[in-house]
Amino acid sequence: MKAIFDKLKRNKPEEGGDADYRLLFVCMGNICRSPTAEGVFRKVWTERAPELSLHVDSAGTHAYHVGQPPDPRAQRAALRRGIDLSVQRARRVTVEDFERFDLVLAMDRLNVELLKELSAPEHHERIRLLLEFAPQIGRLEVPDPYYGGSNGFEHVLDLVEEASIGLLEHLRRQVRAAGPR
Repeated sequence: MKAIFDKLKRNKPEEGGDADYRLLFVCMGNICRSPTAEGVFRKVWTERAPELSLHVDSAGTHAYHVGQPPDPRAQRAALRRGIDLSVQRARRVTVEDFERFDLVLAMDRLNVELLKELSAPEHHERIRLLLEFAPQIGRLEVPDPYYGGSNGFEHVLDLVEEASIGLLEHLRRQVRAAGPR
């Protein structure tokens, strides 16, 4: 378990220059859905495809909570599943993120629109909904649990785990098709 945690700690936002793929998870304030998606994806990646060289981060379209840790309810729900979100800190999406990241994965359509407003048209194809990678779920948006009860955080975990598995398979195919760097 320590080796997995050490690997996750090494993947900081300023790193990732030589990664095969760079992923940015985005929600509104970067304290509920996107840090949860980042944490869940890191766990799925570490358990199922540690051979992939990835750079993973999360951000928000708004600066409401910059510098703050994830919502305590999100942290508690994630920790019950063995995912520690406590080292994450909220940050706002920057224009440079669209150059640095191969995929910018929004939690809902509103954030897709906000990301497209912030980015140049040539980067719009990088912006996707996370749940596109879990078509079996039958929905495209991860609901915001902020104003709801604790069950909402559990539901978010379930959704982003399904999408993380599908996203990881997509990345494996992309890396295989691209061949060695």
